[in-house]
Amino acid sequence: MIALTEVFHDSHNRLFRSPFGAVPCGQKIDLALEVNSVNQPEQVVLRLWKYGRQEEKIPMQLTEVREQRRLYRASIVAPERHGLLWYYFLVVEGGCTLYYGNNTRQWGGIGQLYDHEPPSYQITVYQPTAATPHWFKDAVMYQIFVDRFCNGYQEGKVLNPKQHCVIYPYWQATPRYGQDATGKTVCYDCFGGNLYGVMKKLPYLKELGITVIYLNPIFEASSNHKYDTGDYKKIDPMYGDNDLFRELCSKARDLGISIILDGVFSHTGSNSIYFNRDGNYPSVGAYQSKDSPYYEWYRFSEWPDKYDCWWGIDTLPNVNEDNPSYQEFIITGEDSVIKYWMKLGAKGWRLDVVDELPAAFVKKIRTTMKQMDPDSVLIGEVWEDASNKVSYGEMREYLLGEELDSVMNYPFRNIWLDFFLGRSDALATHHQLMKLYENYPREHFYSTMNLLGSHDVERVLTLLSGAPPADSLSREEQEVYEPTPEQLRVGLARLKLLSLIQMTFPGVPCIYYGDEVGLQGYKDPLNRRTYPWGQENQELLDWYKSIIALRHQHAALRTGQWIPVLVQGQLYGYIRKIAGGKDVFGRDQENGTVLVIINGALREQTNLSINIGNWCQGALVNPLMEGERYQVRDGFLHLSLGALDGKILIEEG
Repeated sequence: MIALTEVFHDSHNRLFRSPFGAVPCGQKIDLALEVNSVNQPEQVVLRLWKYGRQEEKIPMQLTEVREQRRLYRASIVAPERHGLLWYYFLVVEGGCTLYYGNNTRQWGGIGQLYDHEPPSYQITVYQPTAATPHWFKDAVMYQIFVDRFCNGYQEGKVLNPKQHCVIYPYWQATPRYGQDATGKTVCYDCFGGNLYGVMKKLPYLKELGITVIYLNPIFEASSNHKYDTGDYKKIDPMYGDNDLFRELCSKARDLGISIILDGVFSHTGSNSIYFNRDGNYPSVGAYQSKDSPYYEWYRFSEWPDKYDCWWGIDTLPNVNEDNPSYQEFIITGEDSVIKYWMKLGAKGWRLDVVDELPAAFVKKIRTTMKQMDPDSVLIGEVWEDASNKVSYGEMREYLLGEELDSVMNYPFRNIWLDFFLGRSDALATHHQLMKLYENYPREHFYSTMNLLGSHDVERVLTLLSGAPPADSLSREEQEVYEPTPEQLRVGLARLKLLSLIQMTFPGVPCIYYGDEVGLQGYKDPLNRRTYPWGQENQELLDWYKSIIALRHQHAALRTGQWIPVLVQGQLYGYIRKIAGGKDVFGRDQENGTVLVIINGALREQTNLSINIGNWCQGALVNPLMEGERYQVRDGFLHLSLGALDGKILIEEG
């Protein structure tokens, strides 16, 4: 057996891996392993994989000896083709081999020793030209489910109601699932929100501090959610028309607000121009004839009634995205769907279920968008770490420079919910944040769509208030569930802290409509309640306005360095800093230092002494509390933090 007392590598420490994190193609990478042993190992080897297939074993050189501690080094050069590198270490002595690899949680950072092949460390290698639009990194987003946001007609008129739709009798009603004649769940219930309502509320969104609106699907469709597209070139008549969309984009742009559309391109509706199963369109759809121009868009096992569907839902027939006719219609044609709506004013797209779209399809969308507008934004729906997402057996390349500008950052949401609900402490939280920081190219880490809620998950306030798990309640119990006053107090306190993190963390914060005023609810349909106009939680709304304003006022909160400085129990803190007049992307920006500290504990007040002398030497003020001022003394900041309390402190210039 090898007489080892310690083997050590820390991928977050530049002594052991330099440079930190993702690297461009062609970048030199230095790796080191420290071995503490009585006898000098016969061999220390770096085992490297390129793209998960090409293996190399690289002997490491002994470069430093201190008593029994030996430091071994090796240098590699990132390939000229983007992809992922994976590595671990082998230590050989006396015919025995031990392995040092990533920790069992695969968080990166400090690894561990194994007697078998270990989990590997990841290095993301991206195109040197990879970049995301800078304006987007500075943005604050707002997601709108149009039917539930606002009806622009003051008298409550519902615009062009469909015969099959059920209209709720009043705006504050509880949304419920419906069923068709066969007992299948349908989403034909509507409240009457429309694009007139979005346009009417532009001043509200401007005052809130919003600079990007992401609209859930707005094209003609049978359902209220519009993910069953009926006509890609037409605004749903219940929402308005194409001219109204153009006007909305124009008026929003005048207020400094961009519009991003939801692109649902992996499937259409069965009741669409293209499939036309119910015969509601005058066109000849794929369901009606094999001679239809759309027939080859779909995959039939037995035409017409057996076809490939999205998750087996027969109202959502999947399309063949590799079909040239479909690609021309959606992407490449002179009047393609992508081009048509961008000409009318859309600034970008969010791709629904992007993991179900072929990589070549996504790349063509990006190429087409950037040709039309280099500053346009392409966002993907990804629920996991997007740097190493495997879909249908294929390692996706979302963040490597040829596909997405941004992804929906569900990991961010999950990490912080676990922290505030006591399911993980600050150290576990930090490890998971560092994993994303290490794996994502910096351009993408600062442009991720940092969401707390969406149309697919429970309302964040419901969870933060300690609601019972959804599977422990019936649908009827979920509808009527309300937290106790104490639970709601705790939930609101947590939401203030979590939203403070959201607005001060690298990435683009996205507010799901109504979260800023305390809307609650379990998953669909209860997370799609109407915006409570006239019944807002004004204190919470004022809080959101204040912290969004701070983000806009201080460049450090948008593209400054991110420096964790406090990781202890339920305490977490970090600095955002711009020094030397340049942000992390080399852009000219005003210098600034901001400290954010959070106490997620329910009851414990704590006295803190935080060593921040390397980044701040002067006085710090709390912009949200007049007269609150602290002095850094001998490099340390001393302060008290109550339970469920947090502070944002800005260094006086």
